[in-house]
Parts: sequence; structure tokens; C-alpha cells
Amino acid sequence: MNVLAKTLTGMALSIVLSSSALAAEKLKIGFIVPNPIGEVGWDHELDRGRQAVAEHFGDKAEIQAVDSVGEGPDSTRVMNKMAAQGADVIFLGSFGHMNDGLKLARRHPDIAVIHAGGYLQHDNFATYAVRHYEGAYLAGMAAGYATESGTIGIIAAFPLPEVVGIMNSYVLGAQSVNPNLGDVKVVWMNSWFDPAKNKASAESLVSQGADVIFSLFPGTPSAVAAAEEMGVYVTVTLSDNTRFAPTRHLAAIQVDFRPIYIAKVQEVMDGKFTGNDTFAGIKDDAVGVAGLSPDLADEQREAILAKQEEIRSGAFHPFQGPITDREGKVVVAAGTSLDDGAIKGMNFLVGGIDTTLPN
Repeated sequence: MNVLAKTLTGMALSIVLSSSALAAEKLKIGFIVPNPIGEVGWDHELDRGRQAVAEHFGDKAEIQAVDSVGEGPDSTRVMNKMAAQGADVIFLGSFGHMNDGLKLARRHPDIAVIHAGGYLQHDNFATYAVRHYEGAYLAGMAAGYATESGTIGIIAAFPLPEVVGIMNSYVLGAQSVNPNLGDVKVVWMNSWFDPAKNKASAESLVSQGADVIFSLFPGTPSAVAAAEEMGVYVTVTLSDNTRFAPTRHLAAIQVDFRPIYIAKVQEVMDGKFTGNDTFAGIKDDAVGVAGLSPDLADEQREAILAKQEEIRSGAFHPFQGPITDREGKVVVAAGTSLDDGAIKGMNFLVGGIDTTLPN
């Protein structure tokens, strides 16, 4: 074999070995979850997303997950450790992870950071959210059908725009099927995760006459279980909670982060990752109504599911006018609907909600 042939053969072998090494290299993905992973709720759904990534990508991905990571120094430490260990992708599960996550992304432009619920983006820092308000309208319809006292109570985490939007849509859904609905009572928890306060809030609302309660971003099923004990119906965000209230679970706003997670990881693998915002809803299979009670009449269940399909097709928008606020001011004119910016920045309460927002 002449020198040129030997050289070419060596080059070919080198290319094959390099390609094999690249093919064997796994994408390192880290997941940071803010609270303990339970059977239902936010952290449970985040972890279902992680499981879907593991199943979908198999041996192409190496996955690390850390739960119970709150805001502040703990989250910064975990993020930095993942980066130091060579993470290619990091999923952040709390709104409170945003600022530190963005700093990390700017320091490490080679890492794709994907953040839940934030509003800031960067070249390698993407955000995602689901259109909870779409499912909330449907759960509100169920509440409007089921209440006999005409009083619905809501346990809400924080007076943030996303929470306010869910609350407003829920009440609009209830009002759409029940013209005799009274003022909706609200208890602000000012917490994402407080089982004792969640239960106490449910008890407070029932003492005020509520026979349907809505646990809005509870992080815990304690209010759902309390509703079962007290014999009132319950609706809830994030996960089907039927197991905790087998006779009183009315409806759930079921979220599904799996399609979002798989799509973003695929972007990284394809070299097409962008620091954009994903706002996924019913048409994306990222949210929907689940756990509808058999106590609802057949025609009521059919009406709820039909409305879900109208939202999916774009024939109906939960925030289509006319809509008035608590003071009677028209906030969405007839023939119009709110755009995504207005929904994400919602700062008003619709008429019929008995609470106020902080200035």
C-alpha cells in the first residue's frame, strides 16, 4: 500500500471513529422541580414531562432530576452544579427560578435553559406556559351546573396575572350556564404549597355557603380531600384528583407538559433551539378537562366536551366580549377577544368575583 493510500485509509478510519463517538454521546438533560413530587399537582406534572422525555429519547439522553428546590441560593447551587457537570439542557420548574436561570443562560450560551411560566427570553433561554384558562372555562361550566346554593368558592395561590386569568375564565364559564350564580368567594393563600392552609381555606369557603370549591394552583390535594369529607363538590387545576375525592370530584383542568418538553429537546438535538415562548393549549393537547363527575347530567357533560372542541377549533374563545369587570366597566368589547399579551398580563377581575387585587 503506498503512502497516499495509507493516509487516506487512516483518515477514513478517523472519521468513522469520530462519528461513532458523536453518535454515542448522550444529550445531558437536567430537571429542577420546586417541591416534593407528589401524586398530583404541579410537581407531579413536571415529573410526567421528565418521564416522557426519558421514554421518547431513550439512550440518546442522560437525565438528572432534583426536586424540592425552592427559589434563591438552593436553586442557584443546583443549576451551577448541573452546568459544571456538562448539562446541555436544563428545565426549570418554578416562576421563582427565572432570574437566576437567565443569569446562568447568559454565562453558558451552550446550554439550552427552558423555564416554566416566565416572561423573559434570551437566545438560549426559552419559556413555556399552558393555557390553563381554556380548561378553567370548562371546569367553571361544571361548577355552574353543579352548584345548588349559587355560591362557588375559590382558593387561589397568588394574585398574579396567570392566576387571575384562570379565575376569570372559570367564573365566566360558570356564569355562562348558570344565570343565577351569586358572587364568587375567594381566599388568597399567598403560597404555592401549604397543605394545612389549603384545607383551612376550603373549610372557610364552605362555612360561607359555598357548595362547589375551586382549588387553584394548590400544590397539594388537601382541599380536595377536605371537600370529600364535607360533602361539597371540588374542581382543581393541574391534575385529575378523583382518587382524593371519589364522590365529590367535579372536574379538573388537566395539564400535559409532555408535548412541550419533547418538542424543545428535539430542537436541541436538531440544532434548532430558540429562546422563544411556548403558550400551548387545548389544540396542542397541553390542557383539557378531565375527571368529569358522573353526577353531571349527560347533556351537561356533552355541553362541556362540545365547548372543549369549539376551543380546540378556534370557534370559541373564553375571553370573547362583551366582558365587564367588577366595577361594570367593559374590558372586552363585543365582537373582540383578548390577545395573548392581554391574557398574560391580566389585571382585572370579571364581574361577580367577590375580592380585590392589590394595587
